[in-house]
Amino acid sequence: MLRRSLRLAGAALLGAVLVGLPITPASADDHTAGDDPGVQVIGGTPAAKGEFPWMVRLSMGCGGALYTPQIVLTAAHCVNSTGPNTSITATMGVVDLQDTTATRVQSTYVHRSSTYGTSTGGDWALIKLASPVNFPTLPVTTTTAYDSGTFTVTGWGATYEGGPQSRYLLKANVPFIDDATCRSAGGSYSGLIGSAEICAGNWTSGGVDTCQGDSGGPMFRRDAANNWIQIGITSWGVGCARAGKPGVYTQVSTFHAAIKSAADSLGGGTPPPGCGPFSNGTNVSIPDAGAAVTSSIAVSTCSGSASSSSKVEVHIIHTWRGDLVIDAVAPDGSSYRLKNSSSSDSADNVHATYTVNLSSEPRNGTWRLRVQDVYSYDTGYIDSWTLTI
Repeated sequence: MLRRSLRLAGAALLGAVLVGLPITPASADDHTAGDDPGVQVIGGTPAAKGEFPWMVRLSMGCGGALYTPQIVLTAAHCVNSTGPNTSITATMGVVDLQDTTATRVQSTYVHRSSTYGTSTGGDWALIKLASPVNFPTLPVTTTTAYDSGTFTVTGWGATYEGGPQSRYLLKANVPFIDDATCRSAGGSYSGLIGSAEICAGNWTSGGVDTCQGDSGGPMFRRDAANNWIQIGITSWGVGCARAGKPGVYTQVSTFHAAIKSAADSLGGGTPPPGCGPFSNGTNVSIPDAGAAVTSSIAVSTCSGSASSSSKVEVHIIHTWRGDLVIDAVAPDGSSYRLKNSSSSDSADNVHATYTVNLSSEPRNGTWRLRVQDVYSYDTGYIDSWTLTI
């Protein structure tokens, strides 16, 4: 079978590509046991900087996601074995791999799933970094409740089968495909491990998929609290974005306990300090050059004071983000400026995570995101925001 990072087929049609390694020729009929880490996102669109802050590009040509501030979750087929390893460079904090603001950290150790390549499945691995990084992590699902529906995939892989790797991070949505339908594709799909693998893609028309170079990257969706959670790991597929040949992803719900145990044994497995995340995904319209609007999050399950490195993740859809002034407002009314207005910033939308010292504030209470449009002509709305305190 073809191994891939993330394979978003269809990006070729839009001129977008997710990171991936070269894929095998289109004539390849099934997957082999080879460890080719290629797979890309096809049919995708460019991701905004900060939109998926946990995304990691690995120097061997795979993707990954921050499981903790010091551990990257990726695919087993992207690494060779368990043991000390200082040869991998993890790039984070950017969507453009040539962005000079990127954070790059070397690996120190690799843990490869002991069940990978067996009838049990388990295409997952952990890479420990030399030091923690200051980016949000992507929680993994601990239940099968979210193992269906529509998923999001991201990566720097190829945008068409056999194409080059992408410089920019792409994103795409892929629908769940049940095991019976997936197995009916024949070839390697006949051996799908139902308890360890999930299929996703456009079955009838193809066109959207992960591809070479996307291997190891996350497949994720929103949970009941509207938080992102990782459901799968880009694993393999026949070609890229072919009709009737979907992408196959490691089923994280099956392996979450083993992943946690391995992370704990590596150290650096403790989640970042704080309580949360808590989210509000209700849209709030922002009037043009009007009064400030707010979106609230009520916190009642925490104790003590907020962290000195609290995180406020903001997603606002707006046609001129320079119009916007954004504040986090504590339960006692204290205001913390996240973003000032700028008449020269004409770009669309705000997708950013702000680090704020809220250590003087108690965690419990009603927190608000306050947004005001201070210039005329452009409008938008608060899409969602997330607070970790």
